Amino acid sequence: MTDIEKNLKEIFGEISAGNNLGEKITLLGATKFVEASRVNEAISAGLTTIGENHAQEFRDKLPYYLPCEKHFIGTLQKNKLKYVVGKADVIDSVSSADLAEAIDCKAETLGIVQNVMLEINAGDETSKTGTPIESAKTLYKSIIGLKHLKLVGVMAMLPAGKSEEELAELCQNLRAFYDKIRKETPSVNTLSVGMSGDYKTAIKNGSNMIRLGRAIFGERA
Repeated sequence: MTDIEKNLKEIFGEISAGNNLGEKITLLGATKFVEASRVNEAISAGLTTIGENHAQEFRDKLPYYLPCEKHFIGTLQKNKLKYVVGKADVIDSVSSADLAEAIDCKAETLGIVQNVMLEINAGDETSKTGTPIESAKTLYKSIIGLKHLKLVGVMAMLPAGKSEEELAELCQNLRAFYDKIRKETPSVNTLSVGMSGDYKTAIKNGSNMIRLGRAIFGERA
C-alpha cells in the first residue's frame, strides 16, 4: 500500500461517521503542485473530488486526470476565466459581485450554466480573499440573480492562530449562514470548511466538505 493509499484510508475512516449533524462529508483533494500521476493514484484509491488553485495549472493538468469531480478553489483572475469556466465542475472561490458577473458573462458566451460557490473570508483577514461574513448576504443575492450561475455552496478558509473555541464559533457562524441560504436556494448543498490543520474542528461544527492536500499527498515540493 502506498503512502497516498494509507493516508486516504485513514482519512476516510475518520470522516465515515459524518459531521456533527450526521451529514456525509466529501473529501476534496487539494492538488496544488501535485503531479497528475499522483492525483490519479489518489483517484484510483477512492478520492472522487479534487481542487486546483491556479488556473494555468488547472488547464495543463486537466487532460491527464482520471474521471472525478473537478473544483477550482484558488483566486480566479478575470483574464484567466477561459481556463476554468465551463471546464471546472464547480468554481468554489467566487469572492465578489464583479467576479460573479464576469463568470456569468463567460458562461453565457459558452451557452452553459456554471456551478459556483460563494467564498467567505471567515476571519476577515486582509491577506485572504473572500467576502466578510457580514457582507456575504449581499454577495449571495448578486450570485443568485445571475442567469448563468448556479449556486451550490459556501467555501471558507479558517484563520490561523486561533483557539479551537474561536474556530468552532466561526464554523458555527458559517453554518448558520449556510443553513439560511439553503432554505431559500435548494441547489445549495455544500459547506466547504476545513483544511489539513483544522478539518477536525470544522466537521465537529457543521462542515460537510473538507479540503486536504498535505494530509493526502504529503509535503509539497
